Amino acid sequence: MLIAGFPAGAWGTNCYLVAPAAGEECVIIDPGHQAAQGVEETLKKHRLKPVAVVLTHGHIDHVASVVPVCGAHDVPAWIHPADRYMMSDPGKALGRSIGMPLLGELTVGEPDDVRELTDGARLELAGLEFSVAHAPGHTKGSVTFRMPEAADVPSVFFSGDLLFAGSIGRTDLPGGDMDEMLASLARVCLPLDDSTVVLSGHGPQTTIGRERATNPYLREVAAGLGSPAAPRRGM
Repeated sequence: MLIAGFPAGAWGTNCYLVAPAAGEECVIIDPGHQAAQGVEETLKKHRLKPVAVVLTHGHIDHVASVVPVCGAHDVPAWIHPADRYMMSDPGKALGRSIGMPLLGELTVGEPDDVRELTDGARLELAGLEFSVAHAPGHTKGSVTFRMPEAADVPSVFFSGDLLFAGSIGRTDLPGGDMDEMLASLARVCLPLDDSTVVLSGHGPQTTIGRERATNPYLREVAAGLGSPAAPRRGM
């Protein structure tokens, strides 16, 4: 399996391209702010053909390049319905007045083909399988994508802004909710095997085992003690 990722834009949001191997079809995850050029360079480098864009949530740092990427390759975008409005109105999702400039000119709106994600869905795209889990807390429509273990490759978990290396996503923007975040961590993350590789929306790669042992939020959720006072990340 090939997973090529790069941080993009002002927020350093991780965009991932996932394929069975070089030279095959791929899925693009979270093409955010200023990600279009990196997507094209990665497609060319690995000779990939995109078949879909999938989104962990609707914040502008994760969706800003959806329209140009989908338009250039005539592919659909998948997003949870609770976050769909953010593609057309990113300012509302950030608590800003409608029409207020946001990092200058951005291409906002929906691509021609938008499909909605549901909790428990299994997407079969580019010869790969992605299990969808609704994980509200950062936003109402946040989701994660998990790929099953195969041969000598461990399960891969695209956590979006739910879980980071050493931290979790912020909950102080519109639609954020700490109680929902903690519940999502307990329901979605804790049952995963320690060997599961975590590829998050920001920051470095980690594993569930490492986060179970060291992440203050996941440790406290596992112990049933609530939320610790530790820094949170994400836009």
